Amino acid sequence: MFIRNEIINLVKEKFGNPQIVSFSFSASEEEYNRIKSSQKNNRNHDITLYIRYNDKFIVNAKHFYPKGLFRAPSGGINPGEDFITGGKREAREETGCEIEISRFLLQTDVDFVHDKDKSQIIKWRSFVFLADYISGDFEFTDKDEIREISFARLSDFEKYSEIMRSTNIAGLHYRAALHDEVKKLL
Repeated sequence: MFIRNEIINLVKEKFGNPQIVSFSFSASEEEYNRIKSSQKNNRNHDITLYIRYNDKFIVNAKHFYPKGLFRAPSGGINPGEDFITGGKREAREETGCEIEISRFLLQTDVDFVHDKDKSQIIKWRSFVFLADYISGDFEFTDKDEIREISFARLSDFEKYSEIMRSTNIAGLHYRAALHDEVKKLL
């Protein structure tokens, strides 16, 4: 919970007020525990970056994604790190690129509800930004998390959302909903 309102307000002053949406997804016990285990330092958020590269966006795939599934890069802000520094670090780790953040698009509040015990809820937030590619060789360093990067047109996110919704993974259902919201804003 180290992303406080005063930090968010500073980002809004610089990059504009985002649209705010809420979601709720049912998560299997396995997935609920996976999300829970990702909350080191009590992290309950991610920064997601829609990075423009010419007329496309830079996207990545995690190791467990089926072939043909990509999404916008994302990751956590570290304690004591600001959004700009954290976003640029995540972009370097997951894409091998330097970026410039240009707009605060979307802020989400998400509930991941344990499918067997509805009283167990993980509260999650995403802070979604539009950014521009500045430089880089696309040699990402986060090989443990990222399998590959690619380039996608905005229309490709429709296909990615369909693949995500065809799984039984709440986190991917959430990412599909996120794609849908961002497409409305771009």
